[in-house]
Amino acid sequence: MSTAAGIRCMLMRGGTSKGAYFLAEDLPTDPAERDDLLLRVLGSPDPRQIDGLGGGHPTTSKVAIVSGSADAAADVDYLFLQIGVDDASVSTAQTCGNLLAGVGPFAIERGLIAAEDGWTPLRIRMRNTGGIATTRIRTPGRAVDYDGDAAIDGVPGRAAAVDLEIGAGAPLLPTGTVTDEIDGHTVTLVDNGMPVVLMRAEEFGVAGHETPAELEARADLAARVESLRLAAGPLMGFGDVAAQTVPQMFLLSPPRHGGVISTRAFVPTTVHPSIGVLMAASVAAGIRLPGAVGADIAEDPDADPCLIEHPGGIFPARVSVEHRADGQWYGTSMSARTARKIFDGFVFPRPRR
Repeated sequence: MSTAAGIRCMLMRGGTSKGAYFLAEDLPTDPAERDDLLLRVLGSPDPRQIDGLGGGHPTTSKVAIVSGSADAAADVDYLFLQIGVDDASVSTAQTCGNLLAGVGPFAIERGLIAAEDGWTPLRIRMRNTGGIATTRIRTPGRAVDYDGDAAIDGVPGRAAAVDLEIGAGAPLLPTGTVTDEIDGHTVTLVDNGMPVVLMRAEEFGVAGHETPAELEARADLAARVESLRLAAGPLMGFGDVAAQTVPQMFLLSPPRHGGVISTRAFVPTTVHPSIGVLMAASVAAGIRLPGAVGADIAEDPDADPCLIEHPGGIFPARVSVEHRADGQWYGTSMSARTARKIFDGFVFPRPRR
């Protein structure tokens, strides 16, 4: 497809992430052609992404592709793509609960959903996982209103609240066991919307109060964590994850600021400055399971909300878990996010990589 006239694009902040939102009809249908185009749009590979929309960090190198849904249980479909920053990778192995917060407003702005006067409900099928999320968007006068009084840690200012509920899908424990042994470490592999590996921070010489920069400066630490991630990937059903960003690795320590648990997340070698929506949902669900890594150092893991401490503050995760008749654990999650439209127009990709 020709891109000389530009491609319709909306840049949005969703939760604590930022990404480029597209209608599926405005992108190539061939995945390889699409991925090549998006790398040129975001400016990858380049640590600064100076020649594209990317912000030089995994949390700002993201894409949401939205379309009407053929699924009777959903109104729109949402496909998330994680774009590599300093490598030419495009991954659909995970979804993003932060960009999910912007899908409803974007769908209304693009006319996929007719806005109601007051609040507009939406059902969103997350194509990466097959799960369904429900939300309501504030639409006074049948137009999206981004202004409001909701605040979330990791984002300055206030905005309209976007409540998200994600129902139970696959079992929480991909291996069927609460703990597994990898490279001499006892870990918990859990997926409540985001595949994560829970580890004890003290086993890696981490106290839990370190900044992302301090942890990233420890090459030995990153190497040890990455070794575990590469081993955990096949156990969680992802095969070789060397070129993927999942599973995401969590170092857990006792809380220090009135929360339930303290976290530091490697994604995969960059340390997250805060925590993603579904990352928090998976951590909160994991530490509720008897015998799971982190359950013994958490302060009241059954609290609602479960206050997850992270480098940027505290995330209030609302989850529920249940042990069903099939012997498996299942989980659901609810969260409050905000979103904002930053620009709407046409993006002009670099002509070639």
